[in-house]
Amino acid sequence: MNKTTDIIVIGGGVIGSACAYYLAKEGQKVILIEKNDLASGASGACDQDIILQSKNPGVHLELALASAKMYTDLALELDYDIEYENYGGMILIETPDELEIMEEFVARQKALGLEVSILDYKEALKLQRDLAPHILGSTYSPQDAHVNPIRLNLGFALGAQRYGAEILLATEVTDILVKNDRIEGVNTSKGIIYAPVVINAAGAWAPLIAKMVGQELPIEPRRGQIVVTEAVPPLVMGDVLSAQYIAAKYNPELTQNETSLAKKLGVGLSLSQTKKGNILIGATREFVGYDTRNTREGIREVLKNAVRLIPALKDINIIRTIAGLRPYTPDGLPLLGPIVQPEGFYLASGHEGDGIALAPLTGKIISQLIIDGKSPIDINALSPHRFSLNCAAK
Repeated sequence: MNKTTDIIVIGGGVIGSACAYYLAKEGQKVILIEKNDLASGASGACDQDIILQSKNPGVHLELALASAKMYTDLALELDYDIEYENYGGMILIETPDELEIMEEFVARQKALGLEVSILDYKEALKLQRDLAPHILGSTYSPQDAHVNPIRLNLGFALGAQRYGAEILLATEVTDILVKNDRIEGVNTSKGIIYAPVVINAAGAWAPLIAKMVGQELPIEPRRGQIVVTEAVPPLVMGDVLSAQYIAAKYNPELTQNETSLAKKLGVGLSLSQTKKGNILIGATREFVGYDTRNTREGIREVLKNAVRLIPALKDINIIRTIAGLRPYTPDGLPLLGPIVQPEGFYLASGHEGDGIALAPLTGKIISQLIIDGKSPIDINALSPHRFSLNCAAK
């Protein structure tokens, strides 16, 4: 199999599929390559949150707000039910120290336009029943939402196909072809595909792809373990996190009052209920290489933490567990855009746990960078150049 196309997208997760969709929609000839199946990586083993409150005030939150606007009519645009629901969300606060931190966090978020407030315990209890009595209160934002991540992934992929994109599954990229510091295509397990542009949207595996062009990416796989329960009547309001979740994501030193095992696993509450009634309970944040197995200790600590905060969860049956690898970067921001050498090599990687929330905007940004040479929003802070001169943006 030898083919020629305009653009090659490596990675069939939600980011790669979004890039393929927006590029194909603009008339580009696109081939998406996935070594396994669509949503077979992190996009099929994650929670469903489009939660804005968890984003650091600054460019991170600005990106999330812009992406959230795209979600409001995305199902209609894709002509595919992605199970988008805008039910709001809350972050539970347990200690005075956490309250002080979240008050400052919320104040900075409000300054950027997020609708968010601090609730006391009685106010929080009206939104989420059966909160443990030691909880001091919570934050609340009506702008938080969630979506079925697998259906989102499929929606983008099917949409890309409608616009003429080709999707190659069970196809592994084995090398990237470069001549005179310019991309010429890729070699795959099924033959060569020629193209002047390659997009690395391989998630936690993006560093392995980047090495094929002599680049080192500061992306590490970070395992997140999640529990899925039986379907039950409505119990969870929207998206529920804990301030510990924020600490585990951005400031691990704030988890000093947790057990050493919980700290080691980076446990923080992430809770939501699907359209069918299943509850998703997470999550860990572990650096264990490319190990996607669930562990007894990880699942035990996730459940202990969840029941400690919402005791009613203890009476619900578990039907399965999942684990996915989140592509972590040192500053929590993705790598978006082209690199100097080779010309034609673009990055759309490093979203960690924000791939679902930022997928529409990421696809749009990459599409416009390639077609028009400019992004619809300022992405200087996302330049690969911020980490290494060996991976510098144009």
